[in-house]
Amino acid sequence: MGFDFTVYKGSHDGKVLKSTTHKDNLKGDQVLVKVTHSGVCFTDVHYRQADMVLGHEGVGNVAEIGPDVKDLKVGDTVGWGYEHDCCGRCKSCLSGWETMCPDRKMYGLADFDQGSFASHAIWREVFLFKIPPNLSPEDAAPLMCAGSTVFNALNSANVVSTSRVGIIGVGGLGHLAIQFAAKMGCETVVFSGTESKKDDAIKFGAKEFYATKGLTSLDIGKPLDHLIVTTSSQPDWHLYIGLMAPCGTISPVSVDNKDLTIPYMPLLLNTLRIQGGIVSARKLHREMLDFAAFHGIKSINMHFPLNVDGIERSLKTLTEGKMRYRGVLIARD
Repeated sequence: MGFDFTVYKGSHDGKVLKSTTHKDNLKGDQVLVKVTHSGVCFTDVHYRQADMVLGHEGVGNVAEIGPDVKDLKVGDTVGWGYEHDCCGRCKSCLSGWETMCPDRKMYGLADFDQGSFASHAIWREVFLFKIPPNLSPEDAAPLMCAGSTVFNALNSANVVSTSRVGIIGVGGLGHLAIQFAAKMGCETVVFSGTESKKDDAIKFGAKEFYATKGLTSLDIGKPLDHLIVTTSSQPDWHLYIGLMAPCGTISPVSVDNKDLTIPYMPLLLNTLRIQGGIVSARKLHREMLDFAAFHGIKSINMHFPLNVDGIERSLKTLTEGKMRYRGVLIARD
């Protein structure tokens, strides 16, 4: 008995492989989800050479529930993101920061036999998020990681409606960060390499836009209270450090394996704070979904079929920098 379902894994040579995962019958608060949509994140590119099932921006329908499930029902639309489980007992968990739990189960670190690049997955009810009815599954998928990450950065930095918020990059993360900051009522300032995404940035809610390629200095008038860094590599910190207001916060949210090297004295003299961040903990994640649904915040998506060819093409589009702005895999059956 149990369940056998299709999954798509990485491999040593980077090829996406179709495989099968077997799971036992549901127990406790486990939920079987039939995947309908999955976002595509650059983290999936990082793991495509690993022997693990790819994908962590999953949305689908509840197909079966375990004996201890309390709230979800068969047919409900749910999603999940980067974290799958935690201990529930440590200081981090008890203070609402289960994403910092030492026993956390995260994409790429646990549950290698399942992910959102699949026909189904089985997760605990408490790590599934019910999708608001006015938010489509396609729009919800990129919010599971990209939306959750930038929303967490804005909230962790204590951004308020009177804040002047800078956002570096207009990509999968950046185009959502612009929308969230703008809908929070912030004065939103966007930086990108060229003018090519200026019109889009303005549509997303940017009040100011600056093309930075080749510049050695920037003059933007008023300083920034907060700066969200969404680019796939670190920016020229010398270009941005002087734009920060005293006691400002710099929040890097993208992945770069290089060391952080930043001008030291401006950091000290202006009492700046650098705050890393990952996805939201569950309470904030739920609030993010409600906020996005209420304010009509949606990712701009490119569609691909949820199969080997579609996954390969989506990852190629992403690595070539041609994704506008988030890839979404759609199950055809």
